Formats: sequence, structure tokens, C-alpha cells
Amino acid sequence: MRIHLHLTPTSNPFRRRSTAAYESSAASLSNGLVESTNTKIRLLTRMAFGFKSPEAMIALAMLNLGGYCPPLPDRHAT
Repeated sequence: MRIHLHLTPTSNPFRRRSTAAYESSAASLSNGLVESTNTKIRLLTRMAFGFKSPEAMIALAMLNLGGYCPPLPDRHAT
């Protein structure tokens, strides 16, 4: 099934992108994961305005998004 777009002469710059848009919709691809990660990083950046160093913000991002789980005292891994 192919969708034909009726493009006017003023929309020529978009003609190249229409094929890519069709292909991504046909393959059910989405950039939702990237957009979600960007939103979470923006939120963490707002939370980190009071931090004294950028390393603290990076550590916060690694804890929340990086999958890093440091060993905590008096807790046993299950």
C-alpha cells in the first residue's frame, strides 16, 4: 500500500522528506524513547540548578537513566 501525497510547487523542499516519513510510518518506527529521555534529562537539569558542580548533575542522570545501581550499606543483593 503506497500513499500518494499531492504536493504543490511551494512544498518541493518537503518532497525528499515525504519518502522518509512514509518509510518510518510503514516500519512502525518512533523516536518516542529519545524524546522521553530528553524530557527526563531536562527535568533533571532543572532539579540540579542548586548543585555546586556539573558532576553532581551527571551523577544524578546516571542514577536515574544509566541503570547504575550502587551497593547500599546494610543491604544484600537479591
